[in-house]
Amino acid sequence: MTELRAGLRELESRSQRRTLAEVGGVNLCSNDYLGLAEHPALKEAVLQAMGGTVRMGGTGSRLLSGHSAVWSEVEEEFAEFAGSEAALYFGSGYAANIGLLTSLAGKDDLIFSDALNHASIIDGIRLSGARKVIYPHRDMRALEAALKENRDARGRKLIVTETVFSMDGDIAPVDEIVALAEKYGAGVIVDEAHATAVHGPGGRGIAAPALATGRIVAAMHTCGKALGSAGAVVCGSTILSDHLINHARTFIFSTAMPPYMAAQIRTALRLAIAMDRERAELILRSANFAASLRREGWETMGSATQIVPSVIGENEGALAAAEYLQQSGFAVRAIRPPTVPQGTARLRFSLTHKISATELTELSSALCAWRAQQHTTSHANSHANAQATPMTMAETA
Repeated sequence: MTELRAGLRELESRSQRRTLAEVGGVNLCSNDYLGLAEHPALKEAVLQAMGGTVRMGGTGSRLLSGHSAVWSEVEEEFAEFAGSEAALYFGSGYAANIGLLTSLAGKDDLIFSDALNHASIIDGIRLSGARKVIYPHRDMRALEAALKENRDARGRKLIVTETVFSMDGDIAPVDEIVALAEKYGAGVIVDEAHATAVHGPGGRGIAAPALATGRIVAAMHTCGKALGSAGAVVCGSTILSDHLINHARTFIFSTAMPPYMAAQIRTALRLAIAMDRERAELILRSANFAASLRREGWETMGSATQIVPSVIGENEGALAAAEYLQQSGFAVRAIRPPTVPQGTARLRFSLTHKISATELTELSSALCAWRAQQHTTSHANSHANAQATPMTMAETA
């Protein structure tokens, strides 16, 4: 306990200690991109499902007592939505990525991973035991050079990438990645977590065309973000789904989710399919907001999605900016290392359809007001120091 306490103090000294707290005000931390988490139809679907089910719990893994026909039905609907032959549900996106990567790759295999991939991908690669090549973020020249260098390497070769990157809000060049994979005999796995129900044709994801034509091995879609529910689905071939049922440890050894959750996911999916207008409005509003920040001189890391970062730099500054915005009525959290690289601590604005254009204008103004306040304080301190210096010298003399 003494060592743990010291470790927490060390985190605190670097302004990296995290705490739990509810958010208040305009919520800019939420991944509920379409506002479905508060949709009354989801609550009604769960209530009806609870009324018609014998059991409220999963009771065991799906390979033992936890399977229910409703899960197969939801997986079939999700596969149709994503454009794949089959789909398999996992309890979380983290579990899906871990299960997928560890069941497809081993010590004789090679995985090429974007430098900014999510922690679940990083941990999945580590646990797989596969050799890894980390290529610079979205750098296709570097990826091709790595593929060419390892052209004759034995074992499977897999390229893994997010489609919408969770911290920078930019988009992977999926078509180029698929072309390189085909050229050098590699497979492609994509994490569509922040694209599900928001990007691509009908919200089917950035990589939907490639998945539908069988040009990628798998796409992971989350149910806990824009679909306002929980869990994740790995979409791909029927063979892949059967392989995961037999080899993905995070599937095999996890208790099934309660059957009523399937009803919530199904309802959310059906609602999301019909929300083209909401998707278009969210994307346009996000683009306008990002452009307004750039005009004011903020670094937004090439954001082209509903995730819009504003880089502050050091941890203390990011924490101070977040506190200022919170006091101004905006629920904002500072994102700090190790989640992002050193020196790029930031505010990560996660925009949802429920946030209005007016509120985003007010947010931009508040952020600029914080910066102006910092400049004023810094100037005043510099002036005070300049005046104090001669006095100190005189006293010393």
